[in-house]
Amino acid sequence: MAATLDRDTKSDRLEVRLTPAARALLAQAAQLRHTSLTEFVLSSAVREAEEVVAMPKVLLANAAAWAHLGELLDAPPDLDPDVVARVRRILAK
Repeated sequence: MAATLDRDTKSDRLEVRLTPAARALLAQAAQLRHTSLTEFVLSSAVREAEEVVAMPKVLLANAAAWAHLGELLDAPPDLDPDVVARVRRILAK
């Protein structure tokens, strides 16, 4: 997705209010990355946004929770036949 964002024509603007200390820190980081302040802030924000958007698609679980999920998926609960019939009728429409 980031590659698509880089190729798009940049026509929108975003203004940010920040403290002098925050600006200095961002400027220092941009300089260390050999990029402009704007590009550093934009790429950092886009990268963070992509992670946030992707997060609901990623399941994080410890070993016990993962094993429990596997058990639930291997043995789904019995479904009420009336509910199943109603859902099938709805989906058939």
